[in-house]
Parts: sequence; structure tokens; C-alpha cells
Amino acid sequence: MFESSASVQPAPMIDPFGRTIDYLRVSVTDRCDFRCVYCMAENMTFLPKRDLLSLEELDRLCSAFVARGVRRLRMTGGEPLVRKDVMMLFRSLSRHLESGALDELTVTTNGSQLGRHAADLAAAGVKRINVSLDTLDADRFRAITRWGDLGDVMRGIDAAQAAGLHVKINAVALKGVNEDEIETLIRWAHGRGMDISFIEVMPLGDIEPSRLDQYLPLSMVRARLMDRFTLEESDHRTAGPARYVSVRETGGRIGFITPMTHNFCESCNRVRITCTGTLYMCLGQEDAADLRAPLRASEANDALFAAIDSAISRKPRGHDFVIDRRSKRPSVSRHMSMTGG
Repeated sequence: MFESSASVQPAPMIDPFGRTIDYLRVSVTDRCDFRCVYCMAENMTFLPKRDLLSLEELDRLCSAFVARGVRRLRMTGGEPLVRKDVMMLFRSLSRHLESGALDELTVTTNGSQLGRHAADLAAAGVKRINVSLDTLDADRFRAITRWGDLGDVMRGIDAAQAAGLHVKINAVALKGVNEDEIETLIRWAHGRGMDISFIEVMPLGDIEPSRLDQYLPLSMVRARLMDRFTLEESDHRTAGPARYVSVRETGGRIGFITPMTHNFCESCNRVRITCTGTLYMCLGQEDAADLRAPLRASEANDALFAAIDSAISRKPRGHDFVIDRRSKRPSVSRHMSMTGG
């Protein structure tokens, strides 16, 4: 449906540390139908809709990155599937899968809208998705998400698997909240043929309660799991930061995403774009580049490519996340829903 304008296509993107940038995460909206306690405040103020890039602009921006060597696109939010007509964007971007320019088009979702969209995602060439799910207890789920319904998510996962999508579960490890349920989550996910990744809570945006109260080191989680399971190192990799182990007893895999206890930045191949066209070269840094202005300044992509080049040349070696009682402010002021997962 959407076509990006013709322009000279520069060389692939290499950052100052020799890392090839071939993975783009795109937040299509900052809005979400949940209010997860580790992600955002309950009474969030979202961006006016007029500030968001149109679907056509998002398509052109993604296509410019594909022209620069991005091989994987992940649509995120907020909750990406709450954006009106978002499936038009997926269907349009699927042309890059068909041409071979793109290896993978994926999505991270809370699962609430999957019942409606799973079949359409599969038809657009999406092969795998990540579903964020921190508990299998309905009351606890409502407490964590504030607004969510576990039944909707479970029906969404059913629909996704019925459509042939490979589902991976992402769970944030929360001290005193779901740490007693981690083994249950693993057995449930593996019993349905799904890998599961655990994520350390990250200090992005002001929220209540304190992230210090929420933070559960995955080194501790892994040590506990070794008392219950036989964990074997796995060479399985996706484009993301998870490091995997195989579980002999279940036959499934567990991923550990450890921005706090182990900085995984040495192999970072990712950049992120917000729904307003702001490019963040690192999730854990404030430095950013405005791509909306060059996108709208010309139908040609020359100025846009120049802005991308300038931004990639500033990509930092890594992030500087800290959670401690001396640091009352978050490491990064924006909420996760602004940047995307």
C-alpha cells in the first residue's frame, strides 16, 4: 500500500565500535490498554495523536532502514495492536519479506488484541511474536497490569498458536510479586511448546512503587532454578539480548535478559524509533535524533539517510542503568512505553 520514495541507498550501518546495526524496533504508539506497575504510572498522559507519525510515515521510515541493511523489524508500543489500522502497516511492510530485503517482521504484544489480529499477522508474513505475561494467576495479573484481563491474553495466545505463529513468553521478574511463580511459568510455557524469557526490571520513567522494591536479580533466579532443573547452556540466539539455556526436564529453553546484573551491550545490533520519529541509539541513554523533520522535509530520502548516519555515529558503547537507594530518580526519564521494548 505504501511506497517509500526512490533515493540512493548508502552502505550498511556500522557504529563507532564496529557493530553492524541490522535490527530496528519501532514503537507505533505510546498508548496501551494495560498499566503495568513496572512500566508506567496508572494515570498516564499520552501524546496527542497529531504528534504521532502516520502509518505511511512509519512505513517510509522503516523502509529507509531496510535500505540501509536492517534485516529484522520488530513492532512495539505501548501496545502496538491498539493502534487503529495498524495491520495496514504490517501488510505493507511484508513486501520487504517477499523481496528478500527483510529476514523477519515481528511484534511484541501484551496479547490482549491477539484474538482479533493473530490470523492477519500470520497472513502478513509474521512468523513469531513475543507475548508479555508475568503471571498465570488472574488476580495477580490484574494487580500487575491494573487494567488487564488474563482470559483475553490466554485466548490471544490460543489464537496465535492456531494461526501458526511461534510464541515466546516474556516475563518481568518482580521481587515479592511473581518470584514464587517462575517455575510454574516455565513448566506452563514449555508444556505449550513456547520458550520463555525473564527480564530484569529497568529504571525507565517515574513510577510507584519503587523499582528498588521490584528489582529481582536474574542471577538469583537462575541459581534457584538450578535446584529444580538441569540447565544446559544453549547456542540458540535471536536478534535480541536474551541468553538462553535449555531445560533437560522440559525440553524447552529459558532466556535471561539482564540489563542490570550483566550489561549485554557488547553485541548490541539494535536501535529504536518512537512513534514520533525519534531515534534512540540506546535504550538506556537519553541521546536521540529527530528523524521526523528530515522525513517530512523532502520526498527524497537523502536528508533522512544523513540524519540516520549522524545518529549511528553517536551510538554509545552501552547503557548505565543503576537501581539503588541513593538514586531516587530513574536512570532514564522516559517511560518504557515511549521507546518500546
